[in-house]
Parts: sequence; C-alpha cells; structure tokens
Amino acid sequence: MSLPAPNWTAQDIVAHLRSIGTMENCTGMARFGINTATALGIGNADLRPLARKVKRNHERALALWDSGIREARLMAAFTGEPKKIGIEECRRWAGDFDSWEIVDAVSDLFVDTPFWRQLVEEFAADEREFVRRTAFAMLAWAAVHLKKEPDTIFQGYLPLIESHSRDERNFVRKAVNWALRQIGKRSMSLHGPALALANRLANSTDKTARWIGKDAVKELSHAKTHERLVARKI
Repeated sequence: MSLPAPNWTAQDIVAHLRSIGTMENCTGMARFGINTATALGIGNADLRPLARKVKRNHERALALWDSGIREARLMAAFTGEPKKIGIEECRRWAGDFDSWEIVDAVSDLFVDTPFWRQLVEEFAADEREFVRRTAFAMLAWAAVHLKKEPDTIFQGYLPLIESHSRDERNFVRKAVNWALRQIGKRSMSLHGPALALANRLANSTDKTARWIGKDAVKELSHAKTHERLVARKI
C-alpha cells in the first residue's frame, strides 16, 4: 500500500488481508473450534500489530464488520472506537456473532462503551448461544480492565452468573465460568463472595453448574491466586 497505514480504507485492509492469508492457517484454526467459513487464514499475532498500525477509526470499523470476513471483523473489534459506537450497532453486531473468537474480541470493545452494563443485562437474557456468551465475556473483560468501577458492581453480577450456571451450551458455560473466575480474582473483597458461589455451584446437582463451580474453586483456591490478591492490596 502506498498510503500510510492510518489512512487505509476498509477496502485497503481487506485487500491486504487477502494477500497474506493461508489455507493452512485455516486448518489449524478449525482445530480450536474457530469458525473458518469466512476466514482468510491469519492469526491474531499478525492482526493485532496491523491494528496498531492502522489505528482506531469508527466508520472504517463498521465497514470492516459489514464485509463479513473473519479477519476483517476481528480488525473491526481491535480498531473500533467504543465512545463512538452506538448501542444499536452493538446489538446488530451481536446478531451476527457466529464464533466464540469473534465474541471475545468484540466483548473487549463493548466493555468500554458507556452502556456496557445495559448490554450485559440484555445479552444475558438473550437465548442465542453466542449473544448470551457475550454478556459473560463482557463481565470477564470488565472485571480485568475497568479498574475504576467499584467492586460492588461486580458483586452484584454474581446472582446473574448463578442464574445462568445451568446453561449447558459449551460456549455459554465456559464464559459463565470465565466471568466467575475473573470477578473472584479482581480483589480481596470480591474473592470471598465469588469463591462462596463457586463452592455452592460445585455442590449442585446440575452437572453444568457443578463443572463451572469446581473449575472456579480450583483456581480461586490456588495459593498463587491468593498471593496475587494480597500483593495487589499492599
């Protein structure tokens, strides 16, 4: 491309992506449960540096998303502007979700919007597997990245986690587990309530809730987890 990377259009980016993708990479992605129906065969190790070069651009991100191409949609997630994307656009993107990988990348963008909590509530209530996963992926990302949010916000989401702990669909249960673990690792004040919920789920008669609970108990009870929380508090 002759233009500096920040001036690339969505079409420029897609053309570049097409030039570097390989079918061999697509085969490898499929082994990790990534939907490769529209994939060009480019890993995140190449996409993220490219995203840093082209920088954020809201309108271009929307055009990249509308291409329907896996890598272009990941670039839309990496280069979108959370303060400019509207809630209806977020809902529209969520309706297109067809892969856990896309969900998790976009969730990281969505948590930086001013209406992220509204999206969590809406998406958790949605029956579509990947949309519901988005709610809990957002909670996991928020617990890590939103340092200024009070811990009470996250403690308030523990009942939501418990209420969906019996959803046996693979991509939902893994995200529910992820959210519980990340909330429990956020601070000492959240560790106790999250671990208590994990123990309760671990003793559930429901096999999905039991799996979520046991896995969370294992991590939240680990000595290294406690050491990190203590060190963070000092």
